[in-house]
Amino acid sequence: MREWEQIFPEAERKMYEKAGYKGKEKFGINPALIIIDVITGFTGTKPMDVMDAIDEFPTSCGRVAWDALPKIQQLLHACRDAEVPVIYSTSDPDFKAAFGNATKRGIDATDFEKRATEFPEMIKPRDSEFIVRKARASAFFGTHLITYLVRKNIDCLLIAGTSTCGCVRGTVLDGYSFGYPVFVVEECVFDRSRTSHLVNLFEMNAKYASVIQLTEALDYVNQLKRIEGRKAVASY
Repeated sequence: MREWEQIFPEAERKMYEKAGYKGKEKFGINPALIIIDVITGFTGTKPMDVMDAIDEFPTSCGRVAWDALPKIQQLLHACRDAEVPVIYSTSDPDFKAAFGNATKRGIDATDFEKRATEFPEMIKPRDSEFIVRKARASAFFGTHLITYLVRKNIDCLLIAGTSTCGCVRGTVLDGYSFGYPVFVVEECVFDRSRTSHLVNLFEMNAKYASVIQLTEALDYVNQLKRIEGRKAVASY
């Protein structure tokens, strides 16, 4: 049993299961990878304990971000190799200046530092990859993401990024609401709070997504290269 499953007592797990909150959706043949808010404002400039990292950027998640980055990179490289579209999200500083943060957290001077919205070098977007600049938690809210997915004939979503309880969950909920099977890659999402991370993995898996391990995600993506006619579907 995985750690996020153990976060709930056995009696509550049985309650969810009896009510039908279980099961896994089927993978599609034309997925997209969405990397949510993996920017310096959430990772910090180097691995640090979270309380120290917050001194640099109040939104920083600390060392857990740096634990996840190599795994996100691994998934990213596999998706690129399989010609799976990759989408990044970051914050919209213009909207933030006018209307405030995506959460109730107050505005901080670091919110407007250019480096706060930069992507770490190891997962930096290519020029051809789509970047969503968002104002609220979900990568769908007020953006062109759904138009992009429709035009690309995407039929399921792989999710990486941060924070598990906030922007990841918001994007997962909207993705599911738009009718996409959603797969959260466990080792590729992170949160400043371990408890919140685990609880939200459990809840998303129960209701809106399938939480999968990186090995399964990599196997799935690698198998796509052997599907005859997949490129035709993707470019239709």
